[in-house]
Amino acid sequence: MWRWLNRLRASDVSQGHLGLRREWWIFSALLLAACWWLAGPQQLERSNLLVQDLATRLQQRPASPEVVVIAIDERSIEAIGRWPWRRAIHAQLVRHLSAQNPKAIGLDVLFSEEDLDYPADDALLASAIADSGRVVLPVAQDLAGRPVGQLPALVQAAAALGHVQLRVDADGGVRSFAPRAGLAGQSHLHLGLAMRCVAQPQDALCAPQPAGAPPALQYIGFAGGNPAFTTYSYIDVVRGAIPASAFRGKYVVVGSLATGLSASIATPTQTAQHTPNVVMVAQILNGALQHTHATPASATANRLFNVLPVLLTLLALALLGPSAALAACVLLWSATLLTATLAPLWWQLVLTPAAALLLVALAYPLWSWRRLNAAARFLEHEMRDLGRSGALAPLQSGLMGQDMLAQRIQAVEQASRQLRALHHFVSESLLQLPSPTLVCDPQGRILLANSAAHRYAQSLGQTLQERQDVQLLLAGARENESQGPLFDPQTLAGGQASFQHEGTDRLGNHLLLVGRPFAAPPTTGWLLTLVDITRMRQAMAQRDQAMHFISHDIRAPIGAIVTLLEMDRTFGHRAADSAGPLVSSDTEVRIERYARSALALADDFVHLARAQQQPPRQEAVELGLLLEQAVDDSWAAAHAKLIDIDWMPQEAEALVTGDPGQLRRVLGNLLGNAVKYSPAGSTVHCSITERPAHWVVVLRDEGDGISPEQQATLFQPFTRLAQHEASHIQGVGLGLAFVHTVMQRHGAVMELDSTPGQGSTFRLVFAKR
Repeated sequence: MWRWLNRLRASDVSQGHLGLRREWWIFSALLLAACWWLAGPQQLERSNLLVQDLATRLQQRPASPEVVVIAIDERSIEAIGRWPWRRAIHAQLVRHLSAQNPKAIGLDVLFSEEDLDYPADDALLASAIADSGRVVLPVAQDLAGRPVGQLPALVQAAAALGHVQLRVDADGGVRSFAPRAGLAGQSHLHLGLAMRCVAQPQDALCAPQPAGAPPALQYIGFAGGNPAFTTYSYIDVVRGAIPASAFRGKYVVVGSLATGLSASIATPTQTAQHTPNVVMVAQILNGALQHTHATPASATANRLFNVLPVLLTLLALALLGPSAALAACVLLWSATLLTATLAPLWWQLVLTPAAALLLVALAYPLWSWRRLNAAARFLEHEMRDLGRSGALAPLQSGLMGQDMLAQRIQAVEQASRQLRALHHFVSESLLQLPSPTLVCDPQGRILLANSAAHRYAQSLGQTLQERQDVQLLLAGARENESQGPLFDPQTLAGGQASFQHEGTDRLGNHLLLVGRPFAAPPTTGWLLTLVDITRMRQAMAQRDQAMHFISHDIRAPIGAIVTLLEMDRTFGHRAADSAGPLVSSDTEVRIERYARSALALADDFVHLARAQQQPPRQEAVELGLLLEQAVDDSWAAAHAKLIDIDWMPQEAEALVTGDPGQLRRVLGNLLGNAVKYSPAGSTVHCSITERPAHWVVVLRDEGDGISPEQQATLFQPFTRLAQHEASHIQGVGLGLAFVHTVMQRHGAVMELDSTPGQGSTFRLVFAKR
């Protein structure tokens, strides 16, 4: 039972654990590979844009007061007239603003063609721009991608030119721009950045871009508020209704806000309406002033940012329990989202965390599904094994309305109840064992003891305590052979195989200590049994006395009879005063036959008993020499029956290890039986053959043979064949019992081939020395 319980725990369970671990590695590799791919450019773009919009809204701050917008609005159009206006009006605005000493003026209006109605207005505007020395004009491109520039005179008069191109994302919104773009073979800063460079030419962003450098991209740090910037109507500025200090030391952006005149741009800060281009120029300028623009992370950095939380999630799933792993997944998901949201504010870096957010969210349910599936398979497998082993009664099936997991849980509950009952049964069985039995740990501390062990301890004047040392219980007990302690704690600590030691305790009881480790690696305990063999030793002593009686008290008078008869045969004569012989010839023969039969019986019995009890000597023995001696011993009996013994000695020495006296008697018994039970005039064949690792003594006769039914009881003591009894052949049935015992004690094998009416062949197989 202990073996079965341990094998149940250690066999297929470990294979199930290995399968789940292998599946975890595959699952992790697939999840990390998917994360690496999904974190690349253009993957999960819309999801990443949602995270960026959230970050944009969270990091919005008030616009810089240095940025002012002059709007070409509906009121200005009503006052001045329909668009386009005369360029003399724009010249008047530029001169009015320049007089108030602004840092830069961004005139977000394209003058790509000459004014044919008022040709002199172009010169007026160019003169005003040149006199100002701080006006920045835009350059753009049409729908076909062709550059749309300013009049050459205006280009020469302007302090700088700036592009107004914006990057449109997959959802149609604008969140980023190129700080520098090439139009018509020339590289221009964005209009907002160009205004910054007019006011602060030493700024790092104003440095020329190295040749061949890839185009950069920046995400706009939008300012909050509606409107975000201080805005004045164009007509109010022209009429002088705005105080002079409103534009002093400011960045002034002039552009259209009127419906139908300005491009409408969707941005993450506006939901009900679109943002005009002039406001986008102001947003880009404001971000440059407040350093709120952010740079996108490189592809490798972004992949590593996404892989890290997924890797931590996998480790949490592998190392933590279900609840702790779920909490870890929630924390990692939140930390990833929070880091990506705050990265533009803290490090001016834009991360795209959609891959990590998706896979962290999917990792727990996917792995829970796999673990649930593995648990269900394990429960089903264990229930099936328990059912096949017979350790449990058939389990009742679940209700029809329950799912498979509920049914398996119900099966486990039933199995647990039955296993608890089985454990109680095993414990009770252990307690009721007749011999003292102890369950110990590898340190020799008693974990469980049965009633017989408690009674034995009481007989020694002790009381067994929980986790008591076995050495204390067996103090004073000595092993018979070494006279050392019967119990050595190192035997258990070393984790050796089963053992048994025979000894005597301090009360004189003969004990056999049997120890067996639990058959589950690693060894977790030992089962020790104390068998009281006092009565058996007493019986053995009585048997030794009986053997002494047989060998002395029976053999002595029988030997005396034989001696007397031999003396009479040798020195027999008529005494001077006698009238005849001491005994008649016929009586003499009978006495001798009976005496020798009784003596042979006693000798066979003594030799059989000794072979059963005493270990054989281990000496080098040459089988050919022993067989030749056996042939010599049997020659007289064979000659009397005219039986020829066919024996040809071989050249090679057939060396084996054994007791030479016992082995010689074995060969003599077999050869004597062959001569005794073979018909007169037949032949007994003797030989020694060689196998790769064995020597084989072969004895073949031409007697009656032995049937398979008779072979089953042939080697039992006092067993004789019916045909031999009928033939009145002398014998008591101890010879083959002795042969069988000696062969077993020598670790040899005896083979028998026999067919009734065709003789018998005995093969004695010995291991080579």
